[in-house]
Amino acid sequence: MPKLPEVLTSEANKPAVVDDCIALIDAEVADKSGLSGLAIKAGYAAVKGVKPGFIKQAVSDLLPEFATALDPLYQQAKGEKKPVSEFFTANTSRVADALLAITDEKAQRSKSGVVKGTYDKLRSTAKKNVEAAVPRLGKMIEKHAN
Repeated sequence: MPKLPEVLTSEANKPAVVDDCIALIDAEVADKSGLSGLAIKAGYAAVKGVKPGFIKQAVSDLLPEFATALDPLYQQAKGEKKPVSEFFTANTSRVADALLAITDEKAQRSKSGVVKGTYDKLRSTAKKNVEAAVPRLGKMIEKHAN
């Protein structure tokens, strides 16, 4: 069974996967409401404003690490013969923890004060927001890995 990083980051797949990740992020941000939603939308806009293409570059750079972090869950889903989206949704906390471990470390090392500050402000609600994105993430992975 192929490893998730090999599938998602292959030359043939990576551009489409990155585009789908950006669409997923855009959709998740657009779905947010209330005061926390306003903060998330403002933070996302601020990060996008750092420089054109920043989000695309960040997604492209993080994709191999995200795929590696999610591979054990992907392999478990495949081993149990369950759809990835179903398995990920049943394990939202584990999926979120795997992804946030990477972004926490990256944010701490960022040289951009805007990125660091925005991440620090939003981190307290990040797990809830990442968990909300897990069903879309599982479907996106199924699209590219099946």
